[in-house]
Amino acid sequence: MPKAEHLPLAGVAMAIAVAATMDTAGLTMFSALPLLPLTLILWKMQGLDRGEMGLSWGRLSGYIPAVVAPIVAVSGLAMIPYLAGAVHMGQPDWDHITRNAILGSVFGIPGTLLTEERFFRGWLWGSLRRSGRHPFPTLLISSFLFMLWHISAVTLAGDFALPPLWIPVFLCNAFLLGMIWGALRLRTGSVVAPAVCHSLWNGLVYPLFGFGSHQGALAVDPGWLYGPESGLAGLVTNILVLRILLGRGDTTSWWGAPRTSTA
Repeated sequence: MPKAEHLPLAGVAMAIAVAATMDTAGLTMFSALPLLPLTLILWKMQGLDRGEMGLSWGRLSGYIPAVVAPIVAVSGLAMIPYLAGAVHMGQPDWDHITRNAILGSVFGIPGTLLTEERFFRGWLWGSLRRSGRHPFPTLLISSFLFMLWHISAVTLAGDFALPPLWIPVFLCNAFLLGMIWGALRLRTGSVVAPAVCHSLWNGLVYPLFGFGSHQGALAVDPGWLYGPESGLAGLVTNILVLRILLGRGDTTSWWGAPRTSTA
């Protein structure tokens, strides 16, 4: 392992350890917050510039798929179980659900930007590039580590923990979502577009489908089949979205000259 990659891996190990501790303590809802100070510390230690961190608006054309992809994907994921008779909702308060979805999608943008996106698609991305990794391997590695960070949320988080047989599908979806948001980082050169997409996904999925073992307004059953994050329908949908994102435009630069370490 190149010496320049020690810091990225150590930083992720710290993030995973903190998240696991918080999940075990029943603080899953706040487990992303420590990423904010951790990112600032690691950013200062490594001295990445704003471009390496993705702290710019980037290419504006990338915001179109960032907005459209989660809306279309979640709409399709809601329609499939509805047509299959797998939606078992009673009389949900749709005004309340709609308000939560809008507020979560909008106000979640700065939240995801300052925590998960600035850590994984910002500092970690820039750190891997600085260590000598090409763009596409950086996408793969950062997405895999993003997946590892989510393990404790569905294994140690008590009420949120998934049945053991659901966990592999959830982790595959976490990896694919990391790839989708990383592909937007590649396309735009910015962490803002991934934050927009990430926030819209969370804002739509969690009120409708829930998180972990908690059901949302649609009360979809079985979750292992129709869930956006823990179900096979989500797996297929995320693969399709990723395929579309990776298939757009010229990708030859993804294997171009990496930024080499200045250390």
